[in-house]
Amino acid sequence: MALLLLVTVSRAFNLNEAHELEKVVNETGLLFALTHNYTGYPMVKQARQMIRHGALGQLRKIVVEYPQGWLSTNLESTGQKQAAWRTDPLRSGIAGAMGDIGTHAENLAEYVTGLKITELCADISTFVPGRLLDDDGNVLLRFENGAKGILHASQISAGEENNLNIRVYGEKGGLEWHQMEPNTLLVKWLDKPAQVYRTGVGTLYPEAQASTRIPAGHPEGYLEAFATIYRNFARCIRARQEGRTPDSLDKDYPTVADGVRGMQFIERVIASGNSTEKWLAF
Repeated sequence: MALLLLVTVSRAFNLNEAHELEKVVNETGLLFALTHNYTGYPMVKQARQMIRHGALGQLRKIVVEYPQGWLSTNLESTGQKQAAWRTDPLRSGIAGAMGDIGTHAENLAEYVTGLKITELCADISTFVPGRLLDDDGNVLLRFENGAKGILHASQISAGEENNLNIRVYGEKGGLEWHQMEPNTLLVKWLDKPAQVYRTGVGTLYPEAQASTRIPAGHPEGYLEAFATIYRNFARCIRARQEGRTPDSLDKDYPTVADGVRGMQFIERVIASGNSTEKWLAF
């Protein structure tokens, strides 16, 4: 039960609390999983492995977007509970859209590419009158290998649902994945026709195959992505209980370090958005 405790009850309101939680995890040796569920999709794992194995060559450009439209009006004033807490700084902290969904975009970019963001320059806005936190943001990114990126997160993009998507471009080609069409990964090459990878079809990397549960053509969706994280974490707990080393595929889940990165992203984005010194180290 102790192994599960940090997963079921832990939360961090700011970066200092995130570091405190990370310290507890490191000092106790307990396992910790963070439900950045979008990393659980098979085609996200396929994209990650293609990049890790050099299919795209040296990465140059990363574009990640998360537009929503559900907060295009002052929905929080109507008593809608989801809107109320997500726009309340006493419950959500210093960021609105950038904390709520921008962190998912940041995590997806670092997970898929395997690169850390080193600097960022943010422009944040609050469009809806009376709203206390940001509802739109645009961020320029610099990555550790010299690649450049753009991150856009918005909850006032009227008509959008949950259109999280990522495009990654290297010297040999690029790839594209959309959360609202999660079974498809589009790969575009510099010198040959584009390819379409599909969940459960053809030869995929073991990491993608291990996250595929249902026959090809059936949606491998949002809840299954959560389940991928839960399953991998549970297998690591079982391995710990049995005194053995877990399989490398099972260790593929977000950890407390990813949570710290997310909190750091929030604080640096808000600091950059409020500052005239736009480029800040991450």
